[in-house]
Amino acid sequence: MKIRSRLSFQFSIIVALILMFFSVSVYFFSEEYREDEFYSRLKEKALSTTKLLIDVKEFDSSLLRIIDQSSIKFVDERVAIYNYLNEQVYNNNFDAVDTVNDPTELLNRIRIEGEVRFKMGDNEAIGIIYNDQYNRFVVVASGFDKYGLSKLKNLKITLSIAFLFSLIIAVLAGLFYSEQALRPISNVINQVDNISGNNLDSRVDAGNGKDEIAHLAHTFNNMLERLDAAFQMQKSFVSNASHELRTPLTAITGQIEVTLINKRSVEEYEKILTSILDDIKNLNKLSNGLLELAQTNTDINKVQLREIRIDELFWQSRTEILKVKKDYIINIEFNEFPDDEKKLTIMGSNSLLKTAITNLMENACKFSDDQQVYVNIGFDDKYILLKFQDNGIGISEIDLARIFEPFYRASNAKSINGHGIGLSLAKKIISMHSGTLGITSVINKGTTFYVKLPYREF
Repeated sequence: MKIRSRLSFQFSIIVALILMFFSVSVYFFSEEYREDEFYSRLKEKALSTTKLLIDVKEFDSSLLRIIDQSSIKFVDERVAIYNYLNEQVYNNNFDAVDTVNDPTELLNRIRIEGEVRFKMGDNEAIGIIYNDQYNRFVVVASGFDKYGLSKLKNLKITLSIAFLFSLIIAVLAGLFYSEQALRPISNVINQVDNISGNNLDSRVDAGNGKDEIAHLAHTFNNMLERLDAAFQMQKSFVSNASHELRTPLTAITGQIEVTLINKRSVEEYEKILTSILDDIKNLNKLSNGLLELAQTNTDINKVQLREIRIDELFWQSRTEILKVKKDYIINIEFNEFPDDEKKLTIMGSNSLLKTAITNLMENACKFSDDQQVYVNIGFDDKYILLKFQDNGIGISEIDLARIFEPFYRASNAKSINGHGIGLSLAKKIISMHSGTLGITSVINKGTTFYVKLPYREF
C-alpha cells in the first residue's frame, strides 16, 4: 500500500472513530435525558393525582374527570394509589402492578427505597411515597413515551446519515490532505530520479522551509556531495595510480630497449640491471602501498583485532626501518611511563597500525636534512598521545589542506622520491582505530604530527 493511501486510510479511520464516539455519546446522553425527563413527568403525574384525591377527600367519577382534565396525557397512561395496608384506593381502570409476580413485594420495596423506577413491558413506570399529616400512600404511575422515543429514533437516523456523509467527506479530505502533504516528497523523488553519475553536481531544491521535507532535501544534498567527492576521488585515484605505475614501467621498458640496441660490457649490463632492479623495487613498493590503501576501506569490524602494546609496536617499527635505512635516526621517548600497563594497550590490527607508525616515522626522516625523527609518547585519561617531530623542509599552508589526499605531494617535496600514499594511508588507518591525526608545520623549520589513539576497547 502506498504511503498516500495508508495516510488517507489512517486519517479516515481516526475521523470515523471520532464521529462514531461522538454519535454514540450524543445518542446515549439523549436516551438518558429522555428517560430522566419522562420519569420526572410520571412522578409529577403521580403527585398531582394524589394531591387532588387528598384535597377532595372523596372518590367519585367527578373527581376522575377533574384529574383527567387537569393533567398531561400520556400514551397508555395508568395511575394507581395504595394505602398503608397495600389496598388500592384509586386506579384509572388498571392495576399498575398486575404484571408483577408479587405486588406486595414491589410496594414494600417502594416504601423502603422511597422511589423505584422499573419497566412494564414497553411502558416505563415509577413508584413513589406520598406523605401528608394523616396518610402515607404508595403511588404507581406508568405510560409509554411515544413522543420521546420518536424523537430518539429520529435522532438515531439523523446521526447515522450524518456519520455516513461525514465519513465520505473525511475520506475525500484524507486523499486531498495526503496528496498535499506528500507533494514535496514527490518533488524530491522526481529531482533525485533525474540525478545520475553524469550530473552528481546537481542538488535537490530544499526551498525556504525548515520542516522535515527540507531536512530530507538537505540530507540528500549532503549525500550527493559525499558521492560526488567519492567519485572525484576515485577518478583522481585511478588517474594518479595509473600515472605512478606507468612511470617505473616506462623507465624499465626504456632501459631494456636502449640496452638491446647495442652490445655492452658486463659492467654496463650490471649497471643497467641494477637500475632496473631499483625501478622494480619502487614499483613493488607502490603496489604494496596501493593494496594497503585499498585495505583501509574495509570495515574495522571485518579486520582481525587483538590487544597491542603500543611501546612494542614502536620498537618493532623502528627496527624494521633501520634494517633498510641504516642512516635514519629514530628517537623514541616517553613523557612518563604509566603505572597501569593497560594504558599501553589498545585494540586493533597489528599490521595496519605498524604501517601507519612506520609511514609517519619514515616520512619525518625522509624530509629532514639530518634524517631523524623525535617520537614522544604520552598518556591522558582516555588516549595514548603520540607526537612525530622533524626538522625538515616544512609544508606550506596551501599544501596542508590537501596533504592527506592520496597521491598528493607538497610543492616543495616533488624532488624527493615518493608517491604521496604514506600520509593518506596513515590517516585512514588511525581513523579506523577511532583515533585522530593532526599536523602543524613551519616552512624550513619542520613538521609535527599529532596522533590520539584510545586505549579503551571500542
